[in-house]
Amino acid sequence: MPAFIGTLATKLVLLRPRDPESKGIVERKNGWFETSFMPGRSFASPADFNQQFSEWLATANQRVVRTTKAKPTDLLQADRAGMLALPPVPPVVGWRNQVRLGRDYYVSIASNDYSVDPTWIGRMVDTYADLEQVQVRLDGRLVAEHPRVWARGLTITDSAHVDTAKRLRHEFQQPRTQAASDGLVRDLADYDRAFGLEGREVS
Repeated sequence: MPAFIGTLATKLVLLRPRDPESKGIVERKNGWFETSFMPGRSFASPADFNQQFSEWLATANQRVVRTTKAKPTDLLQADRAGMLALPPVPPVVGWRNQVRLGRDYYVSIASNDYSVDPTWIGRMVDTYADLEQVQVRLDGRLVAEHPRVWARGLTITDSAHVDTAKRLRHEFQQPRTQAASDGLVRDLADYDRAFGLEGREVS
Protein backbone atom coordinates (compact mmCIF):
# COMPACT_ATOMS: atom_id res chain seq x y z
CA MET A 1 0.00 0.00 0.00
CA PRO A 2 2.74 2.59 0.77
CA ALA A 3 4.32 1.92 -2.63
CA PHE A 4 0.94 2.20 -4.36
CA ILE A 5 -0.03 5.53 -2.83
CA GLY A 6 3.52 6.83 -3.26
CA THR A 7 3.37 6.16 -6.99
CA LEU A 8 0.06 8.04 -7.20
CA ALA A 9 1.38 11.01 -5.15
CA THR A 10 -1.44 10.73 -2.64
CA LYS A 11 -1.93 9.68 0.97
CA LEU A 12 -3.85 7.07 2.88
CA VAL A 13 -6.54 8.23 5.32
CA LEU A 14 -7.66 5.67 7.91
CA LEU A 15 -11.04 6.43 9.43
CA ARG A 16 -11.54 5.97 13.15
CA PRO A 17 -13.71 3.10 14.39
CA ARG A 18 -17.38 3.97 14.84
CA ASP A 19 -17.19 7.06 12.64
CA PRO A 20 -20.59 7.04 10.85
CA GLU A 21 -20.23 10.62 9.60
CA SER A 22 -17.26 9.68 7.43
CA LYS A 23 -18.06 6.07 6.65
CA GLY A 24 -21.67 6.84 5.85
CA ILE A 25 -20.70 8.25 2.45
CA VAL A 26 -19.38 4.85 1.38
CA GLU A 27 -21.98 2.77 3.20
CA ARG A 28 -24.90 4.70 1.69
CA LYS A 29 -23.62 3.91 -1.80
CA ASN A 30 -23.14 0.25 -0.91
CA GLY A 31 -26.64 0.16 0.53
CA TRP A 32 -28.07 1.71 -2.61
CA PHE A 33 -26.31 -0.86 -4.81
CA GLU A 34 -27.55 -3.66 -2.58
CA THR A 35 -31.19 -2.56 -2.71
CA SER A 36 -31.32 -1.27 -6.29
CA PHE A 37 -29.01 -3.58 -8.23
CA MET A 38 -28.81 -6.89 -6.37
CA PRO A 39 -32.47 -7.96 -5.87
CA GLY A 40 -33.68 -10.58 -8.33
CA ARG A 41 -30.29 -11.19 -9.91
CA SER A 42 -28.06 -14.23 -9.94
CA PHE A 43 -24.36 -14.35 -10.81
CA ALA A 44 -22.31 -17.18 -12.28
CA SER A 45 -18.93 -15.68 -11.38
CA PRO A 46 -17.24 -12.43 -10.31
CA ALA A 47 -16.79 -11.60 -14.00
CA ASP A 48 -20.52 -12.07 -14.56
CA PHE A 49 -21.24 -9.79 -11.59
CA ASN A 50 -18.97 -7.06 -12.99
CA GLN A 51 -20.54 -7.38 -16.44
CA GLN A 52 -24.09 -7.01 -15.12
CA PHE A 53 -23.06 -4.21 -12.79
CA SER A 54 -21.39 -2.25 -15.61
CA GLU A 55 -24.50 -2.55 -17.77
CA TRP A 56 -26.72 -1.45 -14.90
CA LEU A 57 -24.50 1.56 -14.07
CA ALA A 58 -24.73 2.79 -17.66
CA THR A 59 -28.45 3.28 -17.09
CA ALA A 60 -28.33 4.31 -13.42
CA ASN A 61 -25.80 7.08 -14.05
CA GLN A 62 -28.23 8.75 -16.46
CA ARG A 63 -30.68 9.51 -13.64
CA VAL A 64 -30.71 12.78 -11.75
CA VAL A 65 -29.35 12.37 -8.20
CA ARG A 66 -31.47 14.13 -5.61
CA THR A 67 -28.56 15.45 -3.53
CA THR A 68 -26.55 16.89 -6.45
CA LYS A 69 -29.54 17.66 -8.71
CA ALA A 70 -27.49 16.43 -11.65
CA LYS A 71 -26.73 13.27 -13.56
CA PRO A 72 -23.45 11.53 -12.64
CA THR A 73 -22.50 11.44 -16.32
CA ASP A 74 -22.80 15.24 -16.47
CA LEU A 75 -20.38 15.66 -13.54
CA LEU A 76 -17.78 13.22 -14.80
CA GLN A 77 -15.86 15.72 -16.91
CA ALA A 78 -15.52 18.17 -14.02
CA ASP A 79 -14.31 15.40 -11.72
CA ARG A 80 -11.66 14.29 -14.19
CA ALA A 81 -10.45 17.87 -14.62
CA GLY A 82 -9.71 18.01 -10.88
CA MET A 83 -7.73 14.76 -10.83
CA LEU A 84 -3.96 14.41 -11.02
CA ALA A 85 -2.44 12.86 -14.12
CA LEU A 86 -1.54 9.19 -13.92
CA PRO A 87 2.16 8.44 -13.31
CA PRO A 88 4.29 7.39 -16.31
CA VAL A 89 4.93 4.00 -14.65
CA PRO A 90 1.76 2.13 -13.63
CA PRO A 91 1.58 1.31 -9.91
CA VAL A 92 2.00 -2.31 -8.87
CA VAL A 93 -1.35 -3.84 -8.01
CA GLY A 94 -2.39 -7.18 -6.57
CA TRP A 95 -0.53 -9.46 -4.17
CA ARG A 96 3.13 -10.46 -4.47
CA ASN A 97 5.12 -12.68 -2.17
CA GLN A 98 8.14 -14.98 -2.18
CA VAL A 99 7.95 -18.30 -0.34
CA ARG A 100 9.77 -21.62 -0.25
CA LEU A 101 7.65 -24.32 -1.89
CA GLY A 102 6.89 -26.93 0.77
CA ARG A 103 6.64 -30.69 0.44
CA ASP A 104 2.87 -30.44 -0.07
CA TYR A 105 3.61 -28.28 -3.20
CA TYR A 106 0.91 -25.70 -2.39
CA VAL A 107 1.09 -21.94 -1.83
CA SER A 108 -1.42 -20.02 0.26
CA ILE A 109 -2.99 -16.84 -1.09
CA ALA A 110 -5.92 -15.05 0.57
CA SER A 111 -6.93 -18.08 2.68
CA ASN A 112 -6.87 -20.49 -0.28
CA ASP A 113 -4.21 -23.06 -1.28
CA TYR A 114 -3.07 -23.38 -4.92
CA SER A 115 -0.98 -26.27 -6.25
CA VAL A 116 2.43 -25.77 -7.88
CA ASP A 117 4.57 -28.08 -10.01
CA PRO A 118 6.14 -30.34 -7.33
CA THR A 119 9.37 -30.56 -9.33
CA TRP A 120 10.40 -27.37 -7.57
CA ILE A 121 9.79 -28.41 -3.97
CA GLY A 122 12.30 -26.69 -1.70
CA ARG A 123 12.95 -23.80 -4.12
CA MET A 124 12.02 -20.16 -3.54
CA VAL A 125 9.09 -19.20 -5.78
CA ASP A 126 7.36 -15.87 -6.44
CA THR A 127 3.59 -15.74 -6.12
CA TYR A 128 1.45 -13.18 -7.93
CA ALA A 129 -2.29 -12.69 -7.59
CA ASP A 130 -4.74 -10.14 -8.93
CA LEU A 131 -8.52 -10.07 -9.16
CA GLU A 132 -8.63 -12.72 -11.89
CA GLN A 133 -5.71 -15.14 -11.65
CA VAL A 134 -2.93 -16.58 -9.50
CA GLN A 135 0.53 -17.22 -10.92
CA VAL A 136 3.63 -18.81 -9.41
CA ARG A 137 7.03 -18.22 -11.02
CA LEU A 138 10.50 -19.63 -10.47
CA ASP A 139 13.30 -17.37 -11.72
CA GLY A 140 10.76 -15.69 -13.97
CA ARG A 141 9.46 -18.98 -15.43
CA LEU A 142 5.77 -19.79 -14.96
CA VAL A 143 5.36 -22.99 -12.89
CA ALA A 144 1.69 -22.68 -11.90
CA GLU A 145 -1.38 -20.72 -12.98
CA HIS A 146 -4.93 -20.85 -11.59
CA PRO A 147 -8.10 -18.75 -11.85
CA ARG A 148 -8.50 -16.61 -8.74
CA VAL A 149 -11.01 -18.10 -6.29
CA TRP A 150 -13.07 -15.69 -4.18
CA ALA A 151 -14.28 -18.19 -1.59
CA ARG A 152 -12.19 -18.93 1.49
CA GLY A 153 -10.56 -22.09 2.81
CA LEU A 154 -10.49 -23.94 -0.53
CA THR A 155 -7.77 -26.10 -2.09
CA ILE A 156 -7.29 -25.62 -5.83
CA THR A 157 -5.35 -28.43 -7.52
CA ASP A 158 -4.04 -28.86 -11.06
CA SER A 159 -4.30 -32.53 -12.10
CA ALA A 160 -0.95 -32.24 -13.91
CA HIS A 161 0.71 -31.38 -10.60
CA VAL A 162 -0.81 -34.48 -8.98
CA ASP A 163 0.51 -36.66 -11.81
CA THR A 164 3.98 -35.16 -11.48
CA ALA A 165 3.97 -35.70 -7.71
CA LYS A 166 2.97 -39.35 -8.21
CA ARG A 167 5.80 -39.88 -10.70
CA LEU A 168 8.39 -38.23 -8.47
CA ARG A 169 7.24 -40.25 -5.48
CA HIS A 170 7.53 -43.48 -7.49
CA GLU A 171 11.04 -42.61 -8.67
CA PHE A 172 12.13 -41.76 -5.14
CA GLN A 173 10.90 -45.09 -3.78
CA GLN A 174 12.82 -47.15 -6.36
CA PRO A 175 16.04 -48.80 -5.02
CA ARG A 176 19.23 -47.30 -6.36
CA THR A 177 21.05 -49.62 -8.80
CA GLN A 178 24.73 -50.48 -8.51
CA ALA A 179 25.36 -48.95 -11.93
CA ALA A 180 24.30 -45.58 -10.64
CA SER A 181 26.94 -45.69 -7.91
CA ASP A 182 29.89 -47.17 -9.92
CA GLY A 183 31.10 -43.76 -10.91
CA LEU A 184 31.39 -42.73 -7.26
CA VAL A 185 33.52 -45.71 -6.09
CA ARG A 186 37.31 -45.13 -6.30
CA ASP A 187 39.70 -48.01 -6.91
CA LEU A 188 41.94 -48.25 -3.80
CA ALA A 189 44.92 -49.12 -6.02
CA ASP A 190 44.78 -45.52 -7.26
CA TYR A 191 45.86 -44.36 -3.78
CA ASP A 192 48.73 -46.87 -3.69
CA ARG A 193 50.04 -45.56 -6.99
CA ALA A 194 49.64 -41.96 -5.88
CA PHE A 195 51.75 -42.50 -2.74
CA GLY A 196 54.31 -44.80 -4.37
CA LEU A 197 53.17 -47.87 -2.45
CA GLU A 198 52.29 -50.02 -5.42
CA GLY A 199 53.97 -53.43 -5.22
CA ARG A 200 55.14 -53.00 -1.61
CA GLU A 201 54.13 -55.41 1.10
CA VAL A 202 52.64 -53.92 4.22
CA SER A 203 54.06 -55.40 7.42
